[in-house]
Amino acid sequence: MPSRHSSGAGGRAGHSNAEPVDQGGPSLDIVIPVFNEADGLARFHRRLEDVCNTLNVCTRFIYVNDGSRDATADILRQLAEHDPRVVGVELTRNFGHQAALSAGLSIARADFVITMDGDGQHPPELIPTLLEHLGGDFDVVLTVRRRTEDSGVRKRVSSAWFYRVLNWISATKLAPGTADYRALRQIVVESLVRLPEYHRFVRGMVSWLGYRTVAVEYDAPPRIAGSTKYSIGKMFKLALDATFSFSLVPLQISAALGLFFFILAAVEAAYVLSFWVRGDQQLLAPGWGSLMFMLLVVGGLLMIMLGIVGAYVGYTLQEVKGRPVFLIRSIDSAVERTAQPSVAAHKNDRPLERQVPVDRA
Repeated sequence: MPSRHSSGAGGRAGHSNAEPVDQGGPSLDIVIPVFNEADGLARFHRRLEDVCNTLNVCTRFIYVNDGSRDATADILRQLAEHDPRVVGVELTRNFGHQAALSAGLSIARADFVITMDGDGQHPPELIPTLLEHLGGDFDVVLTVRRRTEDSGVRKRVSSAWFYRVLNWISATKLAPGTADYRALRQIVVESLVRLPEYHRFVRGMVSWLGYRTVAVEYDAPPRIAGSTKYSIGKMFKLALDATFSFSLVPLQISAALGLFFFILAAVEAAYVLSFWVRGDQQLLAPGWGSLMFMLLVVGGLLMIMLGIVGAYVGYTLQEVKGRPVFLIRSIDSAVERTAQPSVAAHKNDRPLERQVPVDRA
């Protein structure tokens, strides 16, 4: 069995844990976050193996188990036992897809790094194309979905509007359909891991870095098994993270609305004052209905504005707490049989992650 490592330390996870074996050529780490993917994980890995066995690169498969409640952890241990290239990273709980991506990136040390999902909708057969583009003048190769075979109308419409609104309110632009299936050079990975924010929207962060980028289009096939783990609530949270992390436009809209209603109030005051100046104040109607209407409109807008400000304050509070983005319970790798684990501290003021000791007795 592959050995298991757990260590109480801060910084990037296990710099020498399960390092890719240097075979004199380029190396590739493939980061795959998984959550309750037991039904299709073995089939996905076989497809991934078939593709990577044709590549002339030293490859590692870094699977990040994001607190799965099914047999995903057992399957990852079996894969690591039969394939020494498999590294199984187990988080202490479900931290979310973006945090799991960050966990895998924090231990990726290869020349080239690919991030992809383990449900089969990011086809492994596209990997040679990604590496071909990465071998040129580009540092980042993004993928853009043309269509997804098993997606419904709601998903397509919500995705289109998400990118449209985000590109409108943010200076960081994303192509509609951009996926978390991408290839990166190591310099990009190192820059990405240095970004310390707690609420992570990796697609936007990669775009914000500004490295030379090219996009590759693809058609997403159906899932190998199971159903999507991105519920409406999770998609809404991702949209909020993207909005509040990359844009101040909601605050600017709130200020503009406040100024607009202040001007309306000034116009209304001038209108009423004109009746008193002309001595026609008897013509003024009591106006109870209009008064209540304005109070309700202004009161509702004030509550919305306070909610937007409160969201930014809440995000700021979570950032200044300095909590790690994720916690790693253990790392499974066949390489650990012959290598003593060590932990290298990252130079960030706040580490992205922390490993925690786990009693396996």
